Amino acid sequence: MFGRPPKKSDNTKYYEILGVSKTASQDDLKKAYRKAAIKNHPDKGGDPEKFKELAQAYEVLSDPEKREIYDQYGEDALKEGMGGGGGGHDPFDIYQSFFGGGSPFGGKNNKTIIIHPKTEKGEDVVHPLKVSLEDLYNGTSKKLSLARNVLCSKCKGKGSKSGASLTCPGCQGSGMKVSIRQLGPSMIQQMQHACGECKGTGETINDKDRCPQCKGDKVSQEKKVLEVHVEKGMQNGQKITFPGEADEAPDTVTGDIVFVLQQKEHPKFKRKGDDLFYEHTLSLTESLCGFQFILTHLDGRHLLIKSEAGEVVKPDQFKAINDEGMPMYQRPFMKGKLYIQFTVDFPDTLSLDQCKALEAVLPPRSSTQLTDMEIDECEETTLHDVNIMEEEMRRKQQAQEAYEEDEDMPGGAQRVQCAQQ
Repeated sequence: MFGRPPKKSDNTKYYEILGVSKTASQDDLKKAYRKAAIKNHPDKGGDPEKFKELAQAYEVLSDPEKREIYDQYGEDALKEGMGGGGGGHDPFDIYQSFFGGGSPFGGKNNKTIIIHPKTEKGEDVVHPLKVSLEDLYNGTSKKLSLARNVLCSKCKGKGSKSGASLTCPGCQGSGMKVSIRQLGPSMIQQMQHACGECKGTGETINDKDRCPQCKGDKVSQEKKVLEVHVEKGMQNGQKITFPGEADEAPDTVTGDIVFVLQQKEHPKFKRKGDDLFYEHTLSLTESLCGFQFILTHLDGRHLLIKSEAGEVVKPDQFKAINDEGMPMYQRPFMKGKLYIQFTVDFPDTLSLDQCKALEAVLPPRSSTQLTDMEIDECEETTLHDVNIMEEEMRRKQQAQEAYEEDEDMPGGAQRVQCAQQ
């Protein structure tokens, strides 16, 4: 009937869950399940996972055929499809059918309202958090005070004293309304928006039954202080999440509060990944004859930066210092590199004596020497200082003015028309 029987496996788990022996009768199973299910029902603050396990165990052991298969071959046989499977129904449905629709928490005529686990999640609340480069280098903590909605403590988020609500007559419980606007002859626009009577909830509360604390809003506002820990090495745009700290709402899983780091620009240091960049200007003498200066780091330490004896530093040359960059996120004892870019400040002019003194110590001029005859055959020129950006803007402006003048000339429009023909 079932094909090749599987290997035997554990067949005591379900009995242990219900707290009965393997020889328990059907009455014993019912009594054990009733007692444990009432104790572990989520409506009474019980463990939902334990409640599910109880329903699964009772479903199998209360069926003679499934119980026989389980006793011989264990849970694996049921999972493989023998005897119709094990524990495949909703635990709330099993519970409700067991009690016949009546509530074990009240009288015989009371109805049991089954509330399934929350599945819809509320919106996350995102806040930008401005931090300095020093904060990201050293790590810091910031305390922030935020206002959020929480379920009303008096009515437990029901909005009414009795816990009852009515279907909104304005939207028929949908929470949405459709409005039509005339745009023109035979043209209309249809728009959907939240119902104003119930604020999109789809239900209303009798004025006399409204909760005196929240006035029927189901939520009230509270202030909460969150301490945000910015760890060493975090980066611009990185998120720090506080799960379940957003606005609360009835029948909804509370969303998260998310802080997004926004790094403020630093006047001296630039960051690229785990590396830092620093720009320093040298005089011409320092670039040729050597230099030393003190660099104040992001943690306040003073670094002595100096050149080697006889070393010449060229304009826009880079040098690096290992392990003086940014700390690596979650590995703060490891750091990137600190790159220093050198710019050279050249003097505007030199006297003749200075030129002669430099020529005496610097490498000779270019080997190409011009004769007096070659110079006489050339035309004299004069060099001027220019700003390339300003020159480019001036050319564009002149071209625009020339185009506009051409458009204003008589016959200009005619020429354009002929070109189109």
